[in-house]
Amino acid sequence: MDKQNQWIQWAIELQSLAQAGLTYGKDVFDQERYQRIREISAEIISNLSNIPYKTVVGLFCNEIGYQPLKLIPVHQSFEMIKSFLLKKMMENGHCRVDGVM
Repeated sequence: MDKQNQWIQWAIELQSLAQAGLTYGKDVFDQERYQRIREISAEIISNLSNIPYKTVVGLFCNEIGYQPLKLIPVHQSFEMIKSFLLKKMMENGHCRVDGVM
């Protein structure tokens, strides 16, 4: 497994753990910690994909409720995230079909 794919897997796992914590955590301080973990996962994805952080947060960190961790082959995860983000950006008018922003 190459380093980039490992970072993506960690970001996905952090996002899932943070989402569960935000859903079930009761303490305000825990909620702040889980929110920061979610932000870190978005920073990792943004850094690896060269997609603006705010775009990643809007698309990657907008789930509410428990989000089960989906185990997928590492080589597919990065392509799935890229295609998902690109699709969402196109739907929102932030990107043309040729991928230019």
